[in-house]
Amino acid sequence: MLASESSMVRVPSRCTAETARATVAFEITGYSLHKGLGRGKFLCSPAFSVGGYEWCIGYYPDGYEDEGGEGHVSAFLKLLTKNAEVRVLYKLLLVEPSSERSIGVSCKVPRVFTSESPCWGSRKLSAAEVESVYLRNDCLMIECEIGVIKETLDIYVPPSDLLDNLATLLEGKIGADVTFKVQGEVFSAHKILLAMRSAVFNAEFYGAMRDKGAQDITVDDMQPAVFRAFLHFIYTDSMPPMDGLEDDDKREMVKHLLVAAEKYAMERMKRICESILCKSLDVETVATILALANQYHCNNLKDACIEFMLSSNRMKDVISSQGYLHLKRSSPDVIVDVLERAAKSCKI
Repeated sequence: MLASESSMVRVPSRCTAETARATVAFEITGYSLHKGLGRGKFLCSPAFSVGGYEWCIGYYPDGYEDEGGEGHVSAFLKLLTKNAEVRVLYKLLLVEPSSERSIGVSCKVPRVFTSESPCWGSRKLSAAEVESVYLRNDCLMIECEIGVIKETLDIYVPPSDLLDNLATLLEGKIGADVTFKVQGEVFSAHKILLAMRSAVFNAEFYGAMRDKGAQDITVDDMQPAVFRAFLHFIYTDSMPPMDGLEDDDKREMVKHLLVAAEKYAMERMKRICESILCKSLDVETVATILALANQYHCNNLKDACIEFMLSSNRMKDVISSQGYLHLKRSSPDVIVDVLERAAKSCKI
């Protein structure tokens, strides 16, 4: 029998480890007074926290083991947190501060501390060596360097596909509750999404003066291609691809979209259109774009156009263009702005 094939999607992930580190000192004062405490009996340091777990250092003056511990001392790192399992790198040393000599144990691979096995350390350190080398003024210093290893699994999270889903919603027309008739072409859309993106649509569909029965809206002042691009931006928050358009056609499309953005209070879209037009200025079109910027209150675009006209001795060529003639007729106040800025730049 042949097994059926199934597709498998590999989701990349990565396991990473972080280490929380600390160095803790435990001073045993009155060393000689603690001798004879008994094998297996210990002194405990104050508890300390590293890596989200509680720990202490245990010191055994007469050794850790019940048998065979004669002439030895022991030191251990102990996990105090209950019901935990922790991987740890540690150094547990007896140190002589003035000479920086030390003796003890250093684990080169992580040890696992659990509630059943909470202690790791050095069972047999020579008491004679401790007393001759590491004991100062009847005090013994134990130092513990601890590194708590915390492993985390980094799961690959795919990028958001919300905008793709919204674009699909626009194309599929599922749940559409309003249609727009634009010069004979019909577009289906969703009132709630349009209202969310545009204050004008919000007032039209849900405001106090709304027409509750309005399901079909006629748009007379926009071409179908422009309205299609306009809806694309509303649903995806991005300009539509215009790779198939010539530069002049692309510029005209952006100009129309700027007008639509102004009409429907789409500020982000308006700014994007301004930015695109700023990058497409030339002597033949700058005057026309300046008139557009002045009409629709695009101050940044207006400044960019005037700067373009005044820089690199372009003014003579601009004045010869058809767009400049239109500018003089439609926006004579802008000509005054251009002349004033030209005069100021000459003074400078």
